[in-house]
Amino acid sequence: MKAYVYRRYGGPEVLELVDVPKPAPKDNEVLIKIHATTVTSADWRVRSLEMPRGFGPMARLALGITGPRQPILGTELAGVVEAVGKEVTKFQPGDEVFGFPGAEMGCHAEFRVLAEDGPVALKPSKLSFEEAASLCFGGTTALHFLRKAEIKAGDRILVIGASGGVGTALVQLAKQAGAEVTGVTSSANLDLVTSLGADRVIDYAREDFTRRNETYDVIADTVAATSFARCKHMLREKGRLLAIAGGMPDLLASLWAPLTGSRKVIFGPAQERPDDVQRLADLAETGVLRPVIDRRHTFAEMAEAHAYVDTGRKKGSVVVTVGT
Repeated sequence: MKAYVYRRYGGPEVLELVDVPKPAPKDNEVLIKIHATTVTSADWRVRSLEMPRGFGPMARLALGITGPRQPILGTELAGVVEAVGKEVTKFQPGDEVFGFPGAEMGCHAEFRVLAEDGPVALKPSKLSFEEAASLCFGGTTALHFLRKAEIKAGDRILVIGASGGVGTALVQLAKQAGAEVTGVTSSANLDLVTSLGADRVIDYAREDFTRRNETYDVIADTVAATSFARCKHMLREKGRLLAIAGGMPDLLASLWAPLTGSRKVIFGPAQERPDDVQRLADLAETGVLRPVIDRRHTFAEMAEAHAYVDTGRKKGSVVVTVGT
């Protein structure tokens, strides 16, 4: 099968389209012919080793000191089940599915195997393969942090980076939970964030959101635009800062903030739970969660898709069509 691999860290130019062995499903696995995948900020960070402040050396240890241990990027997919292992009962050949290998990656390829009890579910019938492929990276991250924040009806939440892959999911899922949502984004994306359910929006180019005379129960920073010290005054008693793209300073703040009062910093990688994929399918099927796609690329344009994500200006997802 064809797959994009990278053998050294760097820009989009390190990607190579090569032939690799087609995987065969084990007894408990399904083989998926990929129709669509995405390029996310995770792909950018892993490919380039551009990590949050203070985590570069640790990332190299985890990902590969001299070169990447997992040469195929791609965290999410949608496609059709081509074959199943002999113990599989939930899926059958021909099923349209979507999945989220997440940190294990491997989706920038024509095929991928996943365990039937892993992060895979039937594709929502209302969604195209491209739309389904774009659900999980932002959606699972949003679900994780909203759980950690114990978001509830009536809470006021500020979403910084509200037009990104994680931000667009946060706005919708927080609103679904009954929260009052304010989104921070660029002037070009104000209408998008409003259409996703935000009660109000702030154009960061025109206004410093930290100078507004407003307080929140939750501040979700998806783009490392602020810090606990800078926005502490905006948090209500028992308020929570979600440092979704945080670096070492946020890790340290998560340790000392509880010692200084009732406010806290929630930091760390999002836990990848297979049942969240099914939950996202249900939310999308009922129309609660709407995928947001910025650009679509062909498989031959993988490097161009990566280059666009590298700019940091994407809204929602960048989708790559692999095959039909």
